Amino acid sequence: MAGDQIIDIRGVRLAYRVLGAPATPPMILLHGGSADGSAWAEVAPAFAADRRVYAVDLRGHGASDRTEHYSFELMRDDVVGFLDLLDLRDVTLVGHSMGGVVAYLAAYARPERVSGLVLEETPPPDPMGFTVPDHEIRRHIVGQLNAPDPAWWDAVESIGCPVLTLRGGPASFLPQERIATMAARFPNGSLVTIPVGHHVHRDAPDAFLDAVRAHLGRCTPIR
Repeated sequence: MAGDQIIDIRGVRLAYRVLGAPATPPMILLHGGSADGSAWAEVAPAFAADRRVYAVDLRGHGASDRTEHYSFELMRDDVVGFLDLLDLRDVTLVGHSMGGVVAYLAAYARPERVSGLVLEETPPPDPMGFTVPDHEIRRHIVGQLNAPDPAWWDAVESIGCPVLTLRGGPASFLPQERIATMAARFPNGSLVTIPVGHHVHRDAPDAFLDAVRAHLGRCTPIR
């Protein structure tokens, strides 16, 4: 993927990598915890054949700024600022794990800009019961997963664009039935299981690409 570019979102510098022709529909890739935008290196070039692909380092990750505060809402606001500053429309947001939560919160905040959503192994907004790690960023994020804002369910139930939820099956550490429950509560949702565990795009890239491409055919441009 191309080298890092930098954008300033209200004083927070976010790094991102971009591939694909500028005139093609935009796709934003949001990584999971303990990763950065380079995690998408295997699948991003395939999407870039007909998409303008932006792989963002969320705050506190990769080459993006370390900040005093971390939360899903702050990362949501960073992504919303990214959409607004670049004036991106008809966006497909793709999020893995932590990035999936950020993606659906951003889609809820900017429905006029988002035409499709892909959530890969994304924790549902139910208390997870994870052990809180001794790591500044992950401590805040895991704390929110263990005690999510009930309003996150309002977001899930209000997103009108097509939503593909991908789960990794029995090898994943996430509760698969609860992911299915979340998928069913999206008004225009679908669920696909690719039984390779938590990192579907890494461990089954071809199946991941096939599922996402099929989903993209359901996403009509916003008028």
